[in-house]
Amino acid sequence: MANEIRIQATARKANGSGEARRVRRTGQLPAALTRLSRTTETLQIDSHGFMMATRGQSSDQVLVVLEVEGQPVNALLREIQRDVISGRPIHVDFGEVDMTKKMRAAVTIRLVGEPEGVRTEGGVLTQMTREVVIECLPADFAESFTVDISGMKIGDSLTVADLKLGDRYTLITHGDVPLAAVVEPAAEEVAAEAPAEGAGAAAEEGAAADGKAAAPAAEGAAEKGGAAEKGAEKKGAAPAKK
Repeated sequence: MANEIRIQATARKANGSGEARRVRRTGQLPAALTRLSRTTETLQIDSHGFMMATRGQSSDQVLVVLEVEGQPVNALLREIQRDVISGRPIHVDFGEVDMTKKMRAAVTIRLVGEPEGVRTEGGVLTQMTREVVIECLPADFAESFTVDISGMKIGDSLTVADLKLGDRYTLITHGDVPLAAVVEPAAEEVAAEAPAEGAGAAAEEGAAADGKAAAPAAEGAAEKGGAAEKGAEKKGAAPAKK
């Protein structure tokens, strides 16, 4: 197994949420292993060692060698439960696998490249499906599949059936499931990027209207001022009474 990940595990003496909290306080991580016989064993693994062993993985589902009390078990890391605030693992589920038989697992879809429709046409890329379920031998398991989308234009779309996985993999997810598409930007986005010309024109018209309204007012004020001055002149010119 390339880049083999080995994880040490020991059996837990008790079950329940109280025991799980006690295990976490000691720096261990509660775990469960589902055997090929469908029986489940409760385990504990070193929390720091687990995070170091699995860091850099593109998916939570990873093939590992789980050493249970010194006995190696080929297993698929099926699920990592995480704290909603810190994001740290709080429980891990493993499933034993037979290296000679095919297994089912979810694989992450990674889109690479910038679509032509986004780069030159202002389109928007939408990814509708981020994981697909496949069937393969454990030794062929891949954490992710890469899809080059650099040639996609506005109006182009991909479905699960467009994935080219090779003979080693059988797709379980239905081929009609949409994978990704490049679409026209929404009307709101266009409006936000380019303000309507009418807004500027309306502002200019409003300013002009305000100017026109101010002009008659100014003229009226000037006329009243002139009348008052003339009245004062007349009063001043009247002859004094004897």
